Amino acid sequence: MTRDDKHGRAVLQSPAMGVQELTVERFAGVTDDQRVLLLHGPITIETTAHFERAIRNESAGSMILDLSDVPYIDSVGLGALVATYVSHQKTGRCLVLTGVTARVMKVLKITNVHNFFLTFPTTWEAVEALANTGSA
Repeated sequence: MTRDDKHGRAVLQSPAMGVQELTVERFAGVTDDQRVLLLHGPITIETTAHFERAIRNESAGSMILDLSDVPYIDSVGLGALVATYVSHQKTGRCLVLTGVTARVMKVLKITNVHNFFLTFPTTWEAVEALANTGSA
């Protein structure tokens, strides 16, 4: 069963799997048109709706998704991530991934979508690069 808790986090409750949740923290970037979203938890079929709502609420020209605390992503989560990329491309906005874990990067590479995304090891490096270039 999936529900949003009182803090707006998507929570999956299953006796066999325990509780999985995705939380999204929002931070302003160094410019008015830059946003950083720090994700905590997996991006899966259970949490994708929450992920998509968080993304939809942002209109910044440059969005940095910090995935350093995303332990894994399933095919539905991958589809949501690619849809986010496509949406940003169509509207002339920039989407950057940072802190991509080895497990998540493996999924991006196996599915051959890793080249879609501009990636940086850390959020700070992405913030600096985008501030220096205006957009990546």
